[in-house]
Amino acid sequence: MSKSNVLLLRMLFWVGVPIILLLLPKDFFDDGPPLCPSMIFLGEECPGCGMTRACMYLIHFDFTEAYFYNALCFLVFPILAFAWARLFWTDWQQWRLLRQSA
Repeated sequence: MSKSNVLLLRMLFWVGVPIILLLLPKDFFDDGPPLCPSMIFLGEECPGCGMTRACMYLIHFDFTEAYFYNALCFLVFPILAFAWARLFWTDWQQWRLLRQSA
């Protein structure tokens, strides 16, 4: 598989995951056992507990529920979104250079 195709697949991943998260219902991650090692082994919540659910509610613009699950999501989510967009942009630039040189 060529480097251009690998970059194209990665860009599809960078775009596809946010679209899938938008299409899933906002309470998709509400059910199920806790996956946090702190909860499993110590029975105590850590500062990151509820972050997945909070970010999912934040993606769907339900700010009240996002705050309820973890108020840090208002700080963490923009940082994650920026990092995600930057990874996409880097792959996009590399892909464009490969396409121009071919």
